[in-house]
Amino acid sequence: MAISFALTVIIPLLVSAYYLYNRAADQYASYVGFSVRSESAPSPADVLGGLGSLVGVTSSSTSDTDILFKFIQSRDLVERVDARLNLSEIWSKAPRDPVFGFRGNNSIENLVSEWERKVRIYYDTGMIDLRVLAFDPHDAQNIATAILEESGIVINQLNDIAREDALSYSRDELERAQDRLRTARQAVTEFRNRYQLVDPVADVQSQIGVVTLLQQQLAEQLVSLGLLQANAQPQDSRISQTELSIRVIREQIEAERQKVGSNSEDMALSDVVGQYEILAMDRQFAETSYTAALASYESARAEAVRQSRYLAPYIRPTLAQEAEFPERAKLLLILAGFLTILWIIGSLIFYSLRDRR
Repeated sequence: MAISFALTVIIPLLVSAYYLYNRAADQYASYVGFSVRSESAPSPADVLGGLGSLVGVTSSSTSDTDILFKFIQSRDLVERVDARLNLSEIWSKAPRDPVFGFRGNNSIENLVSEWERKVRIYYDTGMIDLRVLAFDPHDAQNIATAILEESGIVINQLNDIAREDALSYSRDELERAQDRLRTARQAVTEFRNRYQLVDPVADVQSQIGVVTLLQQQLAEQLVSLGLLQANAQPQDSRISQTELSIRVIREQIEAERQKVGSNSEDMALSDVVGQYEILAMDRQFAETSYTAALASYESARAEAVRQSRYLAPYIRPTLAQEAEFPERAKLLLILAGFLTILWIIGSLIFYSLRDRR
């Protein structure tokens, strides 16, 4: 039992202690912590009777922090940081330490595997904390800084996509409103050129005013005729002149009414007015829609120049002064416990088999 305990526990512990305190290279840790902050724009008021909101709000079921959590563990980030700092050279500065040093070549697969050993990520309630290990404190800090900067670039890219989506939608709406307004105005212009009328409603009102004036004059002439017939002689010339004036006024009233009833193309002026009112209403709606679309586009463009998401580091990449890793005493304690449990299990199995014989 003593020999087995020495072979299973004591000797491996001595070998491990020798390696940890003589061969294992010191590793320095750099810590960084950050979260993603977002600025939500105030809800825009409806424009001109509620034709639509100014800016659409883009939402997603996946938060930006979740995206960064996956990104930090991705091959893409390893490639970006390696292009900036040459990770294989940084992690190969301990050639005498095959356990904790970089054991692979310069392939991206080996770098990703080493990244998982050297970069630890902790995620809690929207906050990301990182611990980066390297054999030089400045290297560890540089890697942490690169991770922070690349994460900021990703957040800006997500920002740009959301901005472009909102701006593109507003731009399309503005173009459609411009086309609708252009078409409505062209229809009104063609209508005016066809009937040689600037405003049929105004023309009808002016003709109605003329008829009303003629009717007033007719009433006055009828009164004068009645007075003359009551007081003057039947052969009085004033009676014949008044009757002539009444006849002319009535003919003029009938002519004015005929103008209202038809135009030069034998179409009722009321129908022309109805067509013009439809075109005018379409033009007014197109102008209102264009005003709303223009306001929406300007608001979206103003929102696009403002960064609504940004990376907020609450722990800047730290520069280690002392080596914290490898945790030699802790590793030896864990190894001693594991080897002891292994020796106990082996001993129990051995005695169990011997008792069965």
